[in-house]
Amino acid sequence: MAALEPRASELSRTEEPHQTPHHTEEPKPTGILGPAHRSLSIGIITVVFLIAFEATAVGTAMPVAARELDGIALYAFAFSGYFTTSLFGMVLSGQWADRQGPLRPLTLGIVAFGTGLLLSGTAGSMWLFVLGRAVQGLGGGLVIVALYVVVSRAYSERLRPAIMAAFAASWVVPSIVGPLVAGSVTEHLGWRWVFVGIPVLVVFPLALAVPEIRRTASGPADPDAGPAAFDRRRIRLALGISLGAGLLQYGAQDLRPLSLVPVLAGVALLVPAVWGLLPRGTYRAARGLPAVVLLRGLAGGSFIAAESFVPLMLVTQRGLSPTLAGLCLAGGGATWALGSWVQARPRLEPWRERLMVLGMALVGASIAAVPSVLVAAVPVWVVAVSWGVGCFGMGVTLASSSVLMLKLSAPEEAGANSAALQISDGLASVVLLAVGGAAFATLGGGAVGAVHSAASAGPVGSHPAAFVAVFLPMAAVALLGAWVATRLAPPKARPEACRDR
Repeated sequence: MAALEPRASELSRTEEPHQTPHHTEEPKPTGILGPAHRSLSIGIITVVFLIAFEATAVGTAMPVAARELDGIALYAFAFSGYFTTSLFGMVLSGQWADRQGPLRPLTLGIVAFGTGLLLSGTAGSMWLFVLGRAVQGLGGGLVIVALYVVVSRAYSERLRPAIMAAFAASWVVPSIVGPLVAGSVTEHLGWRWVFVGIPVLVVFPLALAVPEIRRTASGPADPDAGPAAFDRRRIRLALGISLGAGLLQYGAQDLRPLSLVPVLAGVALLVPAVWGLLPRGTYRAARGLPAVVLLRGLAGGSFIAAESFVPLMLVTQRGLSPTLAGLCLAGGGATWALGSWVQARPRLEPWRERLMVLGMALVGASIAAVPSVLVAAVPVWVVAVSWGVGCFGMGVTLASSSVLMLKLSAPEEAGANSAALQISDGLASVVLLAVGGAAFATLGGGAVGAVHSAASAGPVGSHPAAFVAVFLPMAAVALLGAWVATRLAPPKARPEACRDR
């Protein structure tokens, strides 16, 4: 998941926090760890680190939890429940942060995230476990958008690439050691400790960050106008997009004719909701902010959909153990962070759009190269190398898209536009995963049980064409993203067209 938002019970009324984000008088040598930003940076980066650790660890503990709670049939809902509520949380957080500042939604998001973890970790049934994941998802959606608003207000435009790179770097260690630590904890202490251990650790970074957020980023973007009322129409659309995504995920789990009913109902809810929540012109890649939002979805969706099938392919087609298959992707965390670091170099700022075109081209080439290991003569290490290249491209593209979104957003629109960026990312992942899963199943992509037997029995009988039907279309989507990346600069004649509606 990429981030989260804070909240507090009182807002500062004596400052003008909407002016602090620009810091025009800040000395040039000051960085994100300089005296002016040290406490805030350490606090929010640590929050992202803990969230990243939980996100990478939970997949390891989930199968054991589902088995002990006798809830294998509800296994998928433990993931989809998190996602569907997070979509609503993103929109709510954007509205809240724009009108009253990011402190309250961020604090509530952290509380909800921790509460959800405790509910799941102490659940006595699978339905309670799924409920905990849903509460956790609501908190995650609140936090991720609120953090973007904090960045937009508390950091100057020059420092934003660096803080985004730090967010990306916070995922490196968790992506490598998270599954190993979670596996050890699950084996020796029990799966519940993977969930209940995180909330206590969040107290320290919050204690560092909250005072600085109150000082530099609290209150409405325009305090002279006073707090504005929530846009009820956008809240209704947020409910529609959450329910629609849930129905789409539910219906896409199998290919029975009856499953078309929830799929069609989900699409009927999603289309008008997405149309109303994303910037005008997103569907046609209009220049400026709409193209940035669309690119985020194309990048995140194609990459996540492809990545989900890489371990399955290595296990079923090349006979690797699940651990070795996972290690083929582990190095991608380091190259992802490297890509984020590269985009943060000040000398590359004039070339940001071209750098993103290159990043998406690398992602497309990486995804297209992965199915080459379906040929027995191709060594497995090709996957590790190509995926590392793709992760570098993702590091460049995703961090840059966040930087550009904030650059193209008026202060009072940073929350809504941050929510639009995250919605595009998450919703595209769901849709492309559903499409890829349907193509995989249609071409006879093997039973789930084959994965478990593959580690001991060697390669099993999934059809190679089923994997090709997933990877090549996703590579095409990524290459479409490379074209969209040529349209990121706002139109000079009508810059207002980039505003979010």
